[in-house]
Amino acid sequence: MNKGSVNKRPTIVDVATHAGVSTAAASKVLRNAYGVSSEMKAKVQASMQALGYRPLASARGMRGRTHTVAVVVADLHNEFSSLLVEGIRRECERQKYRLLVAPAGSGKNAQDRMVEDLIDRGMDGIVLISPLGTDSELETMARNIPVVVLGRHGASPDFDSVAADDFAGANLVVDHLVSLGHRQITYVNHTTEGTNDARLPEEVRVRGYVDAMIRHGLGDAIDIIQSQWSQEGGEQSGRLILSRAKRPTAVFAGCDVAAFGVLTTMWNAGIRVPEELSVAGFDNIFTTSLAPISITTIDQSGLDMGAAAGRLLLERIGGRTEAVSSVVRPTLVARKTTAAPMQSSNEFPPAHGATTVSTEM
Repeated sequence: MNKGSVNKRPTIVDVATHAGVSTAAASKVLRNAYGVSSEMKAKVQASMQALGYRPLASARGMRGRTHTVAVVVADLHNEFSSLLVEGIRRECERQKYRLLVAPAGSGKNAQDRMVEDLIDRGMDGIVLISPLGTDSELETMARNIPVVVLGRHGASPDFDSVAADDFAGANLVVDHLVSLGHRQITYVNHTTEGTNDARLPEEVRVRGYVDAMIRHGLGDAIDIIQSQWSQEGGEQSGRLILSRAKRPTAVFAGCDVAAFGVLTTMWNAGIRVPEELSVAGFDNIFTTSLAPISITTIDQSGLDMGAAAGRLLLERIGGRTEAVSSVVRPTLVARKTTAAPMQSSNEFPPAHGATTVSTEM
């Protein structure tokens, strides 16, 4: 060291280098974040002590607010995600907050890395859209930063949640199709590799479909295609249906994007909708209402859900500590892609318990 030079204060980067770990891992230990092994914690803490590291006040969360929040979303291709984000943005704009949209990609590891990056970048709070992970992991996260969970079911004392009643929404679609005379109703489900979390929307909706089919005495006709809620997943499901010797008379896709895929396959194959096959979706994204398409679907008020999540997050940042869990009641929007099957209605027993909440042509 040159004479008269000043010792450089060690940084978290120095600690990470000394410990032989990434800066993100060292930061996790500093914040006591979830997902840190005891071995990693001991290694980083030993390096902190050896280097005489002391976190700056700002690194200990003693800085002022940034007035910036983030929303973590896995699927930007799904127009319903855009509705949720827009609802959050409007509420943030109203309260003079900036919103950062963070696309996390698919999988829990990608989601967790994104959340850690957002915390490191000083977000005041985070909205998680249909996050993966256990309640314990989400609760640990919420103890480090205000969190609102959007789309995933279940309440927690540590974070707020906003979700639609996906079970009731699936019931409404099946009730509607049965009321038209359908008995062979196929459901297009979404499967996520590595998880079958019962609180995710896809798991709740498939249970709603099964419940409604059994309630209508159609338990033996339950038919679930495991696919992806995407254009490609819907198209593949449609091709599977066309390959069958006996086809259903109606398809209930668990989200509108998948319904578009099913419709694309049917239109390309010359199958008339709804004369030869009825198709229904879920989410009521804008394009479903366009006159040439006019898809029967479930409206769960995406903009309102997003706005509610944004409002709850800013309340949390403002100091509210009691947890709030909000559930949105869905409504059926009956349009032109569903109608009575071509067979004579006399071939089917009378439906029971079928209800239609609202219609739109």
